[in-house]
Amino acid sequence: MASGIPYTPKPATDIFTPYQTDIDRRQCKRTVPMKVLALGLGRTGTASLRTALKELGYTDTYHMLSASMENPPDSLCWQDAFAAIYEGKGKFGREEFDAILGHCQAVCDWPAIAFSKELIEAYPEAKVIITTRDVDTWHDSVLKTVNWRNNDPELKLLANMDWGAGLYQPMLAKFFHHFFKDDFEGQGKQIFNDYYQSIREMVPPGQLLEYRVSSGWRPLCEYLGHPIPDVPFPRSNDADGFVQRCRAQNRKQALNVIFRLVVVGVPIMTAALSAGLAYNHYLPKIVLPPLSIFNAATA
Repeated sequence: MASGIPYTPKPATDIFTPYQTDIDRRQCKRTVPMKVLALGLGRTGTASLRTALKELGYTDTYHMLSASMENPPDSLCWQDAFAAIYEGKGKFGREEFDAILGHCQAVCDWPAIAFSKELIEAYPEAKVIITTRDVDTWHDSVLKTVNWRNNDPELKLLANMDWGAGLYQPMLAKFFHHFFKDDFEGQGKQIFNDYYQSIREMVPPGQLLEYRVSSGWRPLCEYLGHPIPDVPFPRSNDADGFVQRCRAQNRKQALNVIFRLVVVGVPIMTAALSAGLAYNHYLPKIVLPPLSIFNAATA
């Protein structure tokens, strides 16, 4: 637990986000082999690639959605990774990656790409893919989506009150702090170019697929050794859909907060008020002597 942030279970009152599981992956082990490290930056088609890999039979592909929407306690493992690898607190190696990624045969998107070097070292047997796109359109897409989400005032407010938001938002902020140096607007394009160059230098020629999802199935299947599926290549997670999904998530988490206040807060307030009234009812009455006695004593 390099970050020092303890695990907290999902409140029973979080009924408006039933799709969010509550698995403490710090306690997990690897159950399937890691086969694919898709280390392209988010907003380069990673959501489409995740769906495509599922179609090809890979047992789950880790994605930011895994922490933001599916299992919020995953954020604790990523906080541990940031603390160890970027801040020098504790350790985070294959054993720790196996804990959070052990149920997956592939990984893509952020925050995982902040640890590309460590993932390549931890899983040398895995095939490496980098999804990419034009840097200018990528930057514009991130500004409208993930960077917007990182600065979303609703999410920041909910992080103080809702279980899922309280786990995810600090981790997202930590990612932008370390990976984009708290300046995505100004430094994002340069970081994009530097990042892709670093991957090309880390992975030997012939062991790396640079891939645009617009190319469809063929280059992906040829690289991974799979026949081409008889279905269209998936297209998902456009900018408008991203924002709508996040806003819907905000509303559901706000309803969790309201419901918890109604179910827990109101009964507590009612009990406290009732106890106060009962105390006042049974409190012995202090009877003061007639005022005339004080007047006589001072005469």
